[in-house]
This record gives sequence, C-alpha cells and structure tokens, in this order.
Amino acid sequence: MYRRIAAALALFACACLGAPAAGGPLPRANVTLGDEVFLQSAWHDLHGRCVGVITNQTGVTSQMVSIVDAIKANPRICIKAIYSPEHGFRGDHTAGAFVSSYVDKRTGLPVYSLYGAQKRPTAAMLRGVGVLLFDIQDVGDRPYTFVSTMAYAMQAAKRYHKSIWILDRPNPLGGENVEGPVLDPRYKSFIGLYPIAMVHGMTVGELAEMFNNAFGIHARLRVIRMRGWKRSMLWPDTGLHWVQSSPNIPEWSTTVVYPCTGLLDNAGLSGGIGTTKPFKYAGAPGLDAYRLAAVLDQQELPGVFFRPAYWSPLFGAATGTPFGGVQLVVYDPRTFRPVRTAVEILTAVRDISPQTLHVDARGLDIDWGTDTLRLGLESGKSAGAIEREWQPALERFKTLRAKYLLYR
Repeated sequence: MYRRIAAALALFACACLGAPAAGGPLPRANVTLGDEVFLQSAWHDLHGRCVGVITNQTGVTSQMVSIVDAIKANPRICIKAIYSPEHGFRGDHTAGAFVSSYVDKRTGLPVYSLYGAQKRPTAAMLRGVGVLLFDIQDVGDRPYTFVSTMAYAMQAAKRYHKSIWILDRPNPLGGENVEGPVLDPRYKSFIGLYPIAMVHGMTVGELAEMFNNAFGIHARLRVIRMRGWKRSMLWPDTGLHWVQSSPNIPEWSTTVVYPCTGLLDNAGLSGGIGTTKPFKYAGAPGLDAYRLAAVLDQQELPGVFFRPAYWSPLFGAATGTPFGGVQLVVYDPRTFRPVRTAVEILTAVRDISPQTLHVDARGLDIDWGTDTLRLGLESGKSAGAIEREWQPALERFKTLRAKYLLYR
C-alpha cells in the first residue's frame, strides 16, 4: 500500500513539474542559427578544406549542441583546431584572466588561446586550416571583447590567405536601438577597435561585413546568415536558450543592463559585480540609496524603475563591503535606453554626492571610447547635454550602418 502511494505521489510530482519520461529535444526555436545553416547545407561549400573554429561555450545550436561536437559528428568535415576568446573555450576563466593554449581532452583538438600570449591567430596556429569559422554569441555592446577577437581573426585570415566564415547569431538586444558615443580612434583598444556606437544594433555578421569593407580588412569573408531573425526581435522572441556568455553575464536580462552599468567602475561606481545580480545595481559605499533612487525616478526614464538598494559583494575584491545605490528594474527592455540611463546615473551621483565619484580619466575615456563623457561630468553638464554631443557622429554611424544590415 505504502509503495503504491509513494509511486503515485512521485508520478504526480513529475506531472506537476512537467518532467518528461526521457530526455528529448528542446522546443523548436523561432530562428535558425548560422551554425545550423552551416551544418545543414553550407558545409558542402568547403570542398574538402579543413576548418578551425573560433568559439566558446556559447557556440551552440538551438538544441544546445556545441558547434565543435556537431562538426566532429560529421566525418566529411575536417576540423583541425579550436580558437578560444576571453574566458576560454569552456567559459571557465574570469574577466581579464590570461588564457593558455592546451589540448582539449574531450575532442582531442588543440585549443589555441586568443586571449593570452597572442590575440591574433598566428601562421603556426592556422597550419592546415583553409577556413576559419566564427561562432560566438555577442551581447550587443561595443566594449565586449568577442567582437574584437572576430576582427583580429579576420585580419589574420587576410594576412595568411585563409577564408573566414561568420556563423551569424542574434543580437540579444535586437537590431533597432542604436545609441551612445561612437568610438573616437584616439581611444582605440581591445574593447573597441573601430568607430561604432556603444549600442550598435547589429549582429556579428553585419559587424563583420562593416569591418571588412568600411574599415579596410578585406578578408575573404562569408557570413552564413540566420533564417527567421528580425530586427524587432529581442532574445526571448527568438525561442533560443541563453548560455552564460561570460562569468558576469549569466542571463539574457543581464545583457539589457550591461551597456548601462558595465562602464561605471572607472568613475568610482559599482555595477554589482560580486553579487547574484551583476550589472543590475549601481552605487558606492556610503551612498544614500533613497536619495539617489528618488532623483533618478524623477527623470521618468523609459522602461526602468530605480529601487533603493543596499548590498555587499559575496566575492571579488570588494567582498563584504557595504554598498548603497539603486537596483535597475527594467520593466520594458524595448524602450529602455541603457547608455542614456548610465549618464543619468553618473550626473545624479555627481550632483547629490560629488565626493563619491573617483574618476580614472584614462580608464573612463577608453571604456566609453570618448573623453566627452568625462569632460561633461567635470564641467557640470546635464545628461541630455552630454548625449547631444554624440549625435552628429551617431547619425553618421547610422548612415554607414544601413549599408551593412542583412536582416529586416
């Protein structure tokens, strides 16, 4: 009797949780990724050439199968090597950590680091490779190193007479919002190589076309386009499942706030690194959370509410330090403007607690790709006045961008 009752309860629990009797495929996504198009048909165009794959843990199909595993499952595709960006092939390295090259035990393939002693593939790394494949999920914000890794790989492909194919993936922020400063070449770095907007509204394939033609790389480039992706789509609209793209981008919702709070640290503010909500906070030790929230909510910024918040990081350099500030509650990611919101946060803190800001001038200028933000803060300009300085360059970028959009 007890066994029958226990079995019935177990079955009831499984039914309530929606647990399948056996593992099955994920629900079909609304978008066919570039890597899936490659695996279905485009690989035939290799014509026997061997590939090297630039990827990490995000390089998966809609069924969460690694592009490397999927290629190895097809005996007619020759794969020679893997190339890994910041955080490593498996995504297990912290931000900025040196990544070494090694042989991957699972695949038996060499994994060449592009975030260690070299950031560009060398001739030795490319030996025997005819086509480089790039399959990494970007976050839609210029200061993220994966797109720079792609650009360097394109440069290497040009130099060593290889082809490079970009297996295109969605921009998680969609393809419509474009805002923030366009990179001033004086502040070129690995978090910003080319003069594009902070939030660019482009896929990696579209960026590759722009880099190749407008900015003079001129590699043998092919973009394997997605099917079904539209510019109006935010990540949830795609039906795809998010894979943590780096240690502090655990969820899709983090990409929404990253362009806002991800570049505050060189002004002396924390974005909540070391907490369970990275980039969803903004504050500093000793800051009056309620006052800051009140000032920001008075601005009636689109799509976001500011909750007074206090926290202490659970790990990292600031472990245990008490912070005060705001939690960004983004209730409408379509109307939310992350860069404008970041400037509003900085100007609000400047006005109510100027001693809180500790600006690293060079670091802040490189992060933002311009000195206009810093100079505007120093001179007491409003957030709107600072943003207006960016508009002429931003309009020129939008005109250029229009030539390279691959999707409607």
